[in-house]
Amino acid sequence: MTPSPLPVIRLLPKTKPQAIRRGYPWVYANEVVTDRRTRAMTPGTIAVLEDAERSPLALVAVNPNSKIIGRVLDGPEATAPDQDWFAKRLHKALSLRERLFDAPFYRLIHAEADGLPGVIIDRFGDTAVVQPNSAWADVLLPELSAALAEVTGVTTILKNAGGRGRSLEGLDDVDAVLLGDAPNAPVSVHMNGATYMADLMGGQKTGIFFDQRPNQAFAAGLAQNARVLDVFSHVGGFGLAALAGGAVSAQCVDGSEPALALAAQGAEHMGATERFSITKGDAFAVLTTLGEEQAEFDLVVCDPPAFAPSNKAREAGLRAYERVARLSAPLVAEDGYLVLCSCSHAVDLTAFTGACLRGIGRAGRRAQLIHTGQAGPDHPLLPQLAESGYLKALFFRL
Repeated sequence: MTPSPLPVIRLLPKTKPQAIRRGYPWVYANEVVTDRRTRAMTPGTIAVLEDAERSPLALVAVNPNSKIIGRVLDGPEATAPDQDWFAKRLHKALSLRERLFDAPFYRLIHAEADGLPGVIIDRFGDTAVVQPNSAWADVLLPELSAALAEVTGVTTILKNAGGRGRSLEGLDDVDAVLLGDAPNAPVSVHMNGATYMADLMGGQKTGIFFDQRPNQAFAAGLAQNARVLDVFSHVGGFGLAALAGGAVSAQCVDGSEPALALAAQGAEHMGATERFSITKGDAFAVLTTLGEEQAEFDLVVCDPPAFAPSNKAREAGLRAYERVARLSAPLVAEDGYLVLCSCSHAVDLTAFTGACLRGIGRAGRRAQLIHTGQAGPDHPLLPQLAESGYLKALFFRL
């Protein structure tokens, strides 16, 4: 094999290369020789990863400022990514989404699982929102954007720099318009019979959460003639789906006034304003007040932000999930349904289920677990990376 012109980083002798050979996509800083040459590499440098015996293992993107010093991009014989390289990855991702969905509203790129580590791309018709959450993607953003326009035909590409991963990579938090013009109004997204309004420039994440689509559909199937409470609702994800499913009422609770305003717009577009209400406030405080008022609902959904975004926050996160379950369970009518969700990477399904059951039990309720949901198929799971299966949705009958 002809030696690569690219720089090299090398695993320490104690580090076994089998995980990389089997598809694990991350190389940690404590697993490689971090000499002066390696530490001097510019974040985003493309390099060849070798094992301790100097055998090439993979093409990696290097960031010496990150705990994940290397992200696997390709085989060791590959050349540095260019527009054509991105186009091939995007074509593969697009072929899956076009088979799954009849309209171009979905997650197009789900990071490592779609072969673009640290990159999120959500598509909203002719507009794509890119989160380059790793240094290499930030450096190669022009090539990525050009390939994205070429492959999908989108006319607007927005950079969203609000991802937590960017701060861990030492990157800026500056949003940008990479192609076309910034949208001057929310974009309508139709899912599960509901209409959602997505603010692509100022909303949370990329403007909407596509990952909950199948779980919202399942909840809508439970919502016929139901009184529904959607807590941590964002732009009305579960509440609006429930209205589309025949709910007699849906109350959305969130701390963000702009998000609730978008939820109300969605209900208006659906002609469901009379069945819809919003409550702005801290979710725990609102749940406590509703409990004191002995309020009752047939379907209660709690879809909070990640309470455990890291292993360090795991125990505190589990206590928070238990508290959500304890406060929400008393609000559910006899034989009603409670949906509890977690998007925390650091909390696995077993631990999350245990926390929910403790909370339900401490509220004096008994539960049947009738369905366990995960992210939709436009958020594929990379089997070698447990963190890519982050979303959990538990459907209980109380």
